[in-house]
Amino acid sequence: MITHTVAFKLKHPAGSAAEREFLAKGCRLAEIDGVENFRCLRQISQKNPYDFNFSMQFADQSAYDHYNQHPDHQNFVQNVWLPEVADFLEADFVEMENGLPSPAQEN
Repeated sequence: MITHTVAFKLKHPAGSAAEREFLAKGCRLAEIDGVENFRCLRQISQKNPYDFNFSMQFADQSAYDHYNQHPDHQNFVQNVWLPEVADFLEADFVEMENGLPSPAQEN
């Protein structure tokens, strides 16, 4: 299982219609085949500069690759994400068994 997360800050004013529209468009990524457990989260800590987070899971690398190459994802990135996101941090995680990576994960 791959957990894909992206924390981000928008160019839009907090609470604005543009902010809500962006988040609504982002939530539609959950409709892409292979996306599991999609969550749109709002930051409540002052410990980092990001306001929101999209988190989702994929069964395997093939499902993740399908998502990355999907036309709806590509369209979102080019026409919504790039023009409207001020800054972001993307991270992808796999679970570790007993706190240690499996041999297949040690790359």
